[in-house]
Amino acid sequence: MPVLVDKMVLMDAEGIRRALTRIAHEIVERNKGVGKVLLVGIRTRGVPIAERIADEIARIEGEKLPVGILDITLYRDDLSTLSYQPIVHPTDLPVDITGKTIILVDDVLYTGRTIRAALDALIDMGRPKKIQLAVLVDRGHRELPIRADFVGKNVPTASREAVSVQIGGIDAEEKVVIREIQEEK
Repeated sequence: MPVLVDKMVLMDAEGIRRALTRIAHEIVERNKGVGKVLLVGIRTRGVPIAERIADEIARIEGEKLPVGILDITLYRDDLSTLSYQPIVHPTDLPVDITGKTIILVDDVLYTGRTIRAALDALIDMGRPKKIQLAVLVDRGHRELPIRADFVGKNVPTASREAVSVQIGGIDAEEKVVIREIQEEK
């Protein structure tokens, strides 16, 4: 039976903080302020990451951005292959997204399928002016033509590796770790 074994720590808590600070500055710069910007975190770890980016933007600009929560469970393209009954959590968008610049936030960008599902979910809720993507880690291996606008760290990975983002408030520690899939002996 395969198991995941920690291989390398990519970022500690301080590295995560620095990456999110840089992303916040890039969002403000690229959008020439944040007047019509809404941050939307993809459940689960995208939400606290979006909240931290919003806090940093508030520190920079003096304006607290609204943060939405997006559940993409019913938009997944592998939903029919899952062997369990999926648990759907509520989506909470605090404002109408029509005409807004949406910054979609997630922890890891891998194949692009999660982001495709998130785009479908957002479009079902309104017509944003623009959607941009912010991720803490981009690990490559895209299956769809999707790229992030804001990236904390680009990390080339092997297919037998996984990137685990651990965020305080959800996980015991705060760090980003590369794990390797190994056969149990």
